[in-house]
Amino acid sequence: MWVCENNKYGMGTAVERASAVSEIRQKAEGYCIPNSRVDGMDVLAVRQAAAQAFDYIRKESTPYFLEIMTYRYRGHSMGDPERYRPSEEVRRWQENDPIGIYARRLLDDKIAQQDELDQLDTLVEAEVAEAVRFAENSPEPAPEALFENIYAD
Repeated sequence: MWVCENNKYGMGTAVERASAVSEIRQKAEGYCIPNSRVDGMDVLAVRQAAAQAFDYIRKESTPYFLEIMTYRYRGHSMGDPERYRPSEEVRRWQENDPIGIYARRLLDDKIAQQDELDQLDTLVEAEVAEAVRFAENSPEPAPEALFENIYAD
């Protein structure tokens, strides 16, 4: 499965200004690759779209292209002055953050309580901190490692 995380901008240029087609998934049509697009701000919609794509791949033994529409809140890099988009656009998207949306769904549907979500946040922060420590203390991989695990049978 090919996945395109479309965050609406390539570096500092809006997709609509940089590509002949604004739906990147349409580029798969030129290769006769089945494709679809999903709202990446909805965790469950992404899960469902991915499951459908994998079912199709297993059934048809063919590639599949999934475009996941999302948004990046920060610049492309540390040196990105972000002059290409208004700050109110970023704030509007932050109100629809997928983690917050899913947390509200869990609370509203009484699947989880706020204290449980807070505990999970604490555990995740510790796990990420440990992963960062591990990465920073690990040796650099050998150059030939670039060619390992590229394809799956």
